[in-house]
Amino acid sequence: MKDRIQTYEAFYAFYLSEHQNKTCRLLHFVGTGLVFVLAFLAIFSGISKLWIAVPLVGYGFAWVGHFFFEKNQPATFKYPLWSLMSDFKMFFQLLSGKISFDAKKDIL
Repeated sequence: MKDRIQTYEAFYAFYLSEHQNKTCRLLHFVGTGLVFVLAFLAIFSGISKLWIAVPLVGYGFAWVGHFFFEKNQPATFKYPLWSLMSDFKMFFQLLSGKISFDAKKDIL
């Protein structure tokens, strides 16, 4: 059994290494963006059934990216909380331009 990652900083570096494919990153970005839209709509429309779609959309887009484009296993299976945190962190870093959809251009 591999050793578990001990710090979030080390995990995030691992997380980014598991998201090298442009399409995988784009699918994560779209899925997380839709999570925000659905949560906003659920809160302000009062349609509570929208909450059911939040994890389906968020994980659905991400897992398609991993299984079909990145061809690896999502980190959420071993590190669920850090993986969720990292998905949001990656979303905002992509949005701000701190990292690129093209992983080769990352300047972290």
